[in-house]
This record gives sequence, C-alpha cells and structure tokens, in this order.
Amino acid sequence: MCIHGGGFRAGKRESYDKLCLTLASRGYVAVTITYRLAPTNRFPAAVYDCKAAVRWMRANATRLHVDPARIAALGGSAGGHLVQFLGVTAGVKEFEGDGGNLDQSSAIAGVVNYYGPSDLTKSYGKSVDAAEVLPLFFGGDLSTHRAEHVRGSPLNWATPHAAPTLILHGTEDKYVNYEQGLWMRDRLQQCGVEVELLTLEGAGHGFKGADAEKAEAAALAWLDRHFKRAVK
Repeated sequence: MCIHGGGFRAGKRESYDKLCLTLASRGYVAVTITYRLAPTNRFPAAVYDCKAAVRWMRANATRLHVDPARIAALGGSAGGHLVQFLGVTAGVKEFEGDGGNLDQSSAIAGVVNYYGPSDLTKSYGKSVDAAEVLPLFFGGDLSTHRAEHVRGSPLNWATPHAAPTLILHGTEDKYVNYEQGLWMRDRLQQCGVEVELLTLEGAGHGFKGADAEKAEAAALAWLDRHFKRAVK
C-alpha cells in the first residue's frame, strides 16, 4: 500500500501510480490511497483513513489476491510518517477510527519510510515549513498543542511488536531533518525490531535522479527479501 506525501495538507494518490505499476510488474498487488487532509481534517483523521485502507485490503484479500499476512506500506514525507505510524500502532484502538471493516486487523508486516518525520516535537527550527504545516495538522503549535505532537510522533509508539522497517533519508533534507530517520532507527533497534536505514549523502527532500534510482532499487530489494515467495 503506497501512501502519498504533501505535508498532510496536499498531494494525491496518483503520484504513486508509476511505482504501483513497477510493483505490479514484479508480482505485487499494489494500491495507492486517498486520506483526509489538513487543515479541514486534523490528526488523527489521516491515520484513521490509512488504517481503514489496510482493513479493506484484508477484508478483500481473496478478491484482490492479497496475502493478508504480508501487507506492507510504503510512503514518502507525510506518507512516510503515516506508514511508520501504521507500523508501530497495530492493535492501538484509539487510532482505528470507524472507517469500516472493523472486524479486520489494521496491522502491517513491513514499512518502507521515505524521509518521514518520527518526532514532530523536534521538527520546529529544523524544517523549512514545520511551523506552517504542523499547526494545521495538529490544530496548533507546541505552545498550545504539545500533547498532540507527542501523540502524533511514531517514535513514541515504538514497541518490540513494531513492523520491520526500511528508512530512506538524505543528509541534506531541509523539510524533514536527517536526524528524524536516525532517531526512528535507534528507537526501533532499542525495541529489538528489524530496521535498516539507507543514508543518501547530500540528498535532499524528494529524491531525484541517481538518488531516486538508488532509493527505489533499495526499497524493491528490501520488499523482495521480506515479501516475495520463491517461484516454484
């Protein structure tokens, strides 16, 4: 399942159409989703929608030829945050919402997180647009809505039950500082969760050219190792 970015306030699922076709050509069932955007819909509305999408995939697994035990999520930037959030909050009832198929689990079996933030309390002053974006997502900044920032940070939900994770992050990211990827990796390691961090030296936010090719190759290889069945 591919989840688009856009600062929680923009973006369209069609941005992942090309990657979905690439995944399909490699034997995966690939979907990309729409979720509610800020400021009209604040956290955790987007999380509710993403979890509802996982439950829908699981409820329709037979029709879609999906293995319900091996659903992975991939996303970039805000989408990276959301897939990471899915990966650490399986079974946390407060984030399920009421989006349908509540008899199904919203757990995922793997996360591919392209430059998503992990601790949103530490984005201010480290990101060129955090002071504009995060108050729209949470309804206010740290001075008025710190609890929401803490609650909305994937780092704070990591447990030994979190999904295996691949993080891809550039050292020159001006929108989501590189340390965010390091912090998430370190926290998952502390929990004993399988995690890898691919560092792209000199890369910014939204990989381009050779950086994009290297990141996609790494993501596909990671997915293949974790989710592809041997061909009989």
